[in-house]
Amino acid sequence: MSELKNTPLAALHIEHGAKMVPFAGYNMPVQYTAGVLKEHLHTREHAGLFDVSHMGQVFLRGENAARALESLVPVDIVDLPEGMQRYALFTNPQGGILDDLMVARLSQDELYLVVNAACKEQDLAHMRAHLSGQCEIVEQFAERALLALQGPEAATVLARLNPEVAEMRFMQIKRVQLNGVECIVSRTGYTGEDGYEISVASGDVEALAKALIAEPEVALIGLGARDSLRLEAGLCLYGHDMDQTKTPVEANLLWAISKVRRAGGEREGGYAGAATIQAQMQQGVAQKRVGFQILDRMPVREGAEIVDQDGQVLGQVTSGGFAPSLASPIAMGYVEIAHAKEGTELFAKVRNKLVAMKVVKMPFVAQRYYRG
Repeated sequence: MSELKNTPLAALHIEHGAKMVPFAGYNMPVQYTAGVLKEHLHTREHAGLFDVSHMGQVFLRGENAARALESLVPVDIVDLPEGMQRYALFTNPQGGILDDLMVARLSQDELYLVVNAACKEQDLAHMRAHLSGQCEIVEQFAERALLALQGPEAATVLARLNPEVAEMRFMQIKRVQLNGVECIVSRTGYTGEDGYEISVASGDVEALAKALIAEPEVALIGLGARDSLRLEAGLCLYGHDMDQTKTPVEANLLWAISKVRRAGGEREGGYAGAATIQAQMQQGVAQKRVGFQILDRMPVREGAEIVDQDGQVLGQVTSGGFAPSLASPIAMGYVEIAHAKEGTELFAKVRNKLVAMKVVKMPFVAQRYYRG
């Protein structure tokens, strides 16, 4: 097994009492001394700072970059306005999801991508295989770090470093000076809260992180709370709630497929797996991802079978755990389409016990993105 990598903030995490665990090939903080529950609630109520420097950052440059990238994603990149970001999916020839990512247009001829840590080498190889010769691919995995400042007080805090950020709206992105260095700041995140993701040169990230945690509203938050926050927000975790065997239609991510890339759209298809995905959009799917409210106190974890009252297996839980904001367990998973309707009562098999649960609409906790 290869040695775990560290982010540029490893020493800071240790200094603040982090419990470090392996994650996506990195040594990452799962929690600090306050613990997951308090970190989760702090983010919902104040502002949490997350080190997400393990994520992969890539720039695509050239006048054809947007059109080239459209060959790999079912998303409108060509018409993405400058200074805006969009959620996207890399698909395979079967329509399965290779990874989910964020794509931003920094200028007419420059795109900025953030991909998942566990998939970044594969994603880079995928882009090099398909986009080389059409645009310049600039990988910045080690050169740039990434922070996420999330929560209702995030804007107040970050505006102290640069008032410009307060005016940004959800999914906007721009280059701004923070703590005396140039950063790429987007008003987005993975918690369902208002907040920002801040890309900064690796050599400058520690000083910036220290400046942020010096603010009274801010606490360092680990991966444990990041997971419970994104689960409450109904957001997928790649490799769990979606993977190469699941299509965007099955993953209940239809909203991510841009209108112009759908059947009858101006630039329909033209990406890997388009025929399968378009057929599923028209004809439906056998299973799909849904949310579950657990009607018991027992948490339901990933891998648990979803069954009906007769014990017939209907699907599987892909994410589950305690939701601190709701003080109850929640889950998401895939079920046969006939049982995916809101209000359907099913069971999860946990240690041979049937735990009652009900299909509910996601997100479990209302998203609070700032749209101006």
